[in-house]
Amino acid sequence: MHGLRPAILTSVSRNPPSEPGRRTVAGTGRAGTASAGTGQAGTGPESPTQRQGKPPDLIAILPLKAWTCAGCAGTGDFLIMEDAGPLCLSCTDMDHLIFIPSGDAALTRRTRQASSLSAVVVRWSRSRKRYERQGILAEEPALAQAEEQCLADEEARLRRRERDRERRVGEDVKFQSRMAGEIVRLFPGCPGDRAAAIARHAGLRGSGRVGRSAAGRALDEEAITLAVVASVRHEDTSYDSLLMSGVPRAAAREQVRAAIDRVLADWAR
Repeated sequence: MHGLRPAILTSVSRNPPSEPGRRTVAGTGRAGTASAGTGQAGTGPESPTQRQGKPPDLIAILPLKAWTCAGCAGTGDFLIMEDAGPLCLSCTDMDHLIFIPSGDAALTRRTRQASSLSAVVVRWSRSRKRYERQGILAEEPALAQAEEQCLADEEARLRRRERDRERRVGEDVKFQSRMAGEIVRLFPGCPGDRAAAIARHAGLRGSGRVGRSAAGRALDEEAITLAVVASVRHEDTSYDSLLMSGVPRAAAREQVRAAIDRVLADWAR
């Protein structure tokens, strides 16, 4: 049974007898070269903790099938493999730990750092033929401490995003004000509120409009003129009505060209 046989946990290596139940999962928790059929454990690669001179991780298994504890004849959601066979968390003095599933790397890391006792939880993958990490077992106070730290980080990130948003809004307002001033300089007859409306529309962040192009941000005269022309086309001519009536875009533009030129001529005075 995959959930019970230590020979199947081929990426798990035994420690000296003085550390019963202690196993290591190689780097990614992948299976090694043992044969499930023969029960001969292969020699898997060293775990990162071994390479760094640290003690190997405790391993708890999420069994796939029903099992019986070799110590108390009970069962449980997790088992620890020792020489005597699979043991429940109570028999290994780990029943006070709680399960934290994988998914939040920062929470897992901080919980393990704060917990005086923890174990990596793995489960056998039938499709991939290897044990895969599912989370950790750790002390509840450590989890609470880690959650507080993560919440503080999230609050800090929210405050930073809000500051960035306010900064971008301030930058946009300044940019649009400069654009409106440039519109009035090029077209003195353009009403001030109309120039401001054109600048807000053309300079909207993320719009892809001419005001957000490199030339527009540089307040290039041609880009500014294109923004004014686009506004006049939609606001001061029958262009939109022509499109809605089925007139092709190129033909509609040609029909309103004279009207646009008249407005621009008036504003240029």
